Amino acid sequence: MLIASLTLLSLLAAEGEGKAIFTKPKFSGFAMATYQATFQDGGNSNSFDVKLVRASIEGRILDDFYYKIQGQINGNTTTMGSSPRLVDYFMEWQKFDFFRVKLGQFKRPFTYENPMNPIDQGFMGYSQPVSRLAGFSDRTGMHSSNGRDIGLQFQGDFLKNGSGRNLLHYQVGVFNGQGINVKDVDERKDIIGGAWVMPIDGMRLGAFGWEGSYARKSAGRTISLRQHRYALSAEYKKGDLQLRTEYIHSTGLGFETTYQKTADGNDAAIKTYTDRNGNEVANDKADGVYALAIVPVIKNKLMAKARYDLYRPTGSSVAARTNYEVGLNYRFCKYLEVQTEYCLTHDRALEKSNYSTVFVQVSIRY
Repeated sequence: MLIASLTLLSLLAAEGEGKAIFTKPKFSGFAMATYQATFQDGGNSNSFDVKLVRASIEGRILDDFYYKIQGQINGNTTTMGSSPRLVDYFMEWQKFDFFRVKLGQFKRPFTYENPMNPIDQGFMGYSQPVSRLAGFSDRTGMHSSNGRDIGLQFQGDFLKNGSGRNLLHYQVGVFNGQGINVKDVDERKDIIGGAWVMPIDGMRLGAFGWEGSYARKSAGRTISLRQHRYALSAEYKKGDLQLRTEYIHSTGLGFETTYQKTADGNDAAIKTYTDRNGNEVANDKADGVYALAIVPVIKNKLMAKARYDLYRPTGSSVAARTNYEVGLNYRFCKYLEVQTEYCLTHDRALEKSNYSTVFVQVSIRY
């Protein structure tokens, strides 16, 4: 309603001023193909895969309104997690740097890594804490939502220094809490927000909070699982140099079944874990931390990278999973990039905890 009102006022003003209403739409997208080999006792595997293909259209209405619609296609087309689907469709009023309004389906304002393009984040996947606690393969059992939800968000940058660079940023939004392309179930809303300071050019120091729920309907009743999350983040980025670390903590139960098809939405069994005494418990704690470095070896061409990536699904070391990753990324041009990686995983939930993965990815932008 707010966006509609602002649009109407701007349209009326534009008619009097003779402004062009629509800018020429921009079409773009990218495709990612991978090869992955895992070396694990009793479970070796290797496969080529079309990871995903995305296409988007974006543009402006009356200069002040930015819109974007983006779709995704990948491998399996039979489930909510992998079927062709819309990932973005939103409009944002951008008249003022210090106050912008976004409405539609888009990235949750939680962590630095979540909003990043899958190619630009640089590794074989988003870190485990972000994947499990920001709405990708969320621990609640939510369908894969690429870190997105449907809602309304306010954000802005302000407090410019002498060189005109903003020192503070804020963002806060109200969301359904059910992920992409799904209506609200429990009529409660998620409140998600964050803020950061930018003391020097390229550096961000921030914190995020998330209060909400994830719900399903089963046997005629609504089961709503409260979720309380926070993240602490730090980043330094200059050109191809990236240094970033984030810690994420979550309190809240999850459903046993991941929502992949309609029937899964009726499964309200709570996910349990085995504790140190061998008992099945419905643990409501999880956390994780990652730290990474991407360093240019040849400017705009070759980058070396390393990442430490820890996720604890029970908030303790009982089932902790740690990835130690190193690799090289080579950019032929801005449209073509090859990323390679070796990952050693230590998974305490497995009898034989250590195994290795080799990963190669070819990414094309268009």
